[in-house]
Amino acid sequence: MAVKEHKAPLDAKGRRFGIVASRFNEIVSRRLVEGAVDCFVRHGGKETDIEVYWVHGAFELPFMAKNVAQSGLWDAVLCLGAVVRGETPHFDYVAGEAARGIGRVGLETGLPVVFGVVTADTMEQAMERAGAKGGNKGWDAAMSAIETVNMIGTLAPAGRRRGVKKARA
Repeated sequence: MAVKEHKAPLDAKGRRFGIVASRFNEIVSRRLVEGAVDCFVRHGGKETDIEVYWVHGAFELPFMAKNVAQSGLWDAVLCLGAVVRGETPHFDYVAGEAARGIGRVGLETGLPVVFGVVTADTMEQAMERAGAKGGNKGWDAAMSAIETVNMIGTLAPAGRRRGVKKARA
């Protein structure tokens, strides 16, 4: 049995990306944004096709992401930030709600909305995931956006898929 596989090209040429970034822990967020922009450019995108929308913290990312996604200006939206565990349960609420909200925005808008929020126990761990030892999770989020946008392009229109009958008007 031969299974047909689809692989999207990792090409950002002609694509537009909106980035929503958290100012809280900005030292980490800024590195994530730099990694994402670097990824887009190295994969054929232009800096002029990328815009960054800064919000206060990770909790505000989903709200702004929804507005950016609904604007119709972007092929994908990246949400970047860092939530560092403290001595209270605040971390769990913020990180969990940011993750759920960002996921929901993608499903509601039909646009790729990528979760690029670093969650870490310490600031040192967060910095490592923003360009030190652990690579750059902003770069990883950008790769996900590029691949997802291009994968969507591999889908045939609904009326042309095998076995799908066109609805009558």
